[in-house]
Amino acid sequence: MSNPLLKVFGNHLRRLRMKKGLSQEKLAELAELHRTYLGGVERGERNPTLLTLVKIAQGLNVPLAQLVEIDDNCVDC
Repeated sequence: MSNPLLKVFGNHLRRLRMKKGLSQEKLAELAELHRTYLGGVERGERNPTLLTLVKIAQGLNVPLAQLVEIDDNCVDC
């Protein structure tokens, strides 16, 4: 069972990705990650490491702080 905070982060990541107009496949390519891994992060099934978060932030071209700035009280936000 996944941690609710991982779902919150995944939803936040999905919103950022979509705001940038990127598909999961394109973001995975930019971040040098596998597409299915990125999908697992977005669904809250994966717990990314700090290095993975840095890669995702670079792929999105956003500061790491913006990537991890989430409201942990909002599961569906």
